[in-house]
Amino acid sequence: MIAKLEALERPQPLGDRVYATLREYLRAGRIQTRQPLQEAALAARLGVSRTPVREALARLAADGLVVADGRSFTVPALTDSDIGDIYALRDLLEPEALRLIARRSPGREALAPLRRALEEMGAAHVARDGAEFMEANYRFRAAWMALVPNRRLSRAIELYADHVRYLRAFTLEDKAVRVLVLEGLRRLLAALERGDGEEAAAAMLAHLGNAKRILLEKKSTR
Repeated sequence: MIAKLEALERPQPLGDRVYATLREYLRAGRIQTRQPLQEAALAARLGVSRTPVREALARLAADGLVVADGRSFTVPALTDSDIGDIYALRDLLEPEALRLIARRSPGREALAPLRRALEEMGAAHVARDGAEFMEANYRFRAAWMALVPNRRLSRAIELYADHVRYLRAFTLEDKAVRVLVLEGLRRLLAALERGDGEEAAAAMLAHLGNAKRILLEKKSTR
């Protein structure tokens, strides 16, 4: 009798890999606003055929992260109204996610990645390293996102955060902004450590309010 066989792991479809790669490029600001995204050129750069690139661009367009522009796609330039709409949705989603996390009373081990990322942010701030501060900030975010019990909520949060993530790069070089971010995230972590869902939600709402205000101020002076 043949022993029970385990199912083989299936590799991620190429279209999904291209989508994930392009989305990460957009997050990191490696694709500039209004830069044409053409199937043939992207396929050549990524070493794939045009079909998975076409599929990936269609998915990114459905997400609202790129828009059709003639025979190519571009990253849309966000208006103040766009940013207001995006943050209105984030204000609904992210505080609720933190409320859910806190209510589950995550222990010290579960919150250790948040503490570590926050320490790294503090060290980067002292070193005046805006790039590392931003990377540590993303690690903090990834750490609390991993604790959200509702995966559909997580996906919605990531989508709307991605719309403005690339714009954060030009805000975190400012010392005063970094101080404000650190204060807000320390308040957030303290609430999670106490299991205080309402305070965690309030801390996230305040953090988002500051982020929106700073983003609009910086955008107006560019």
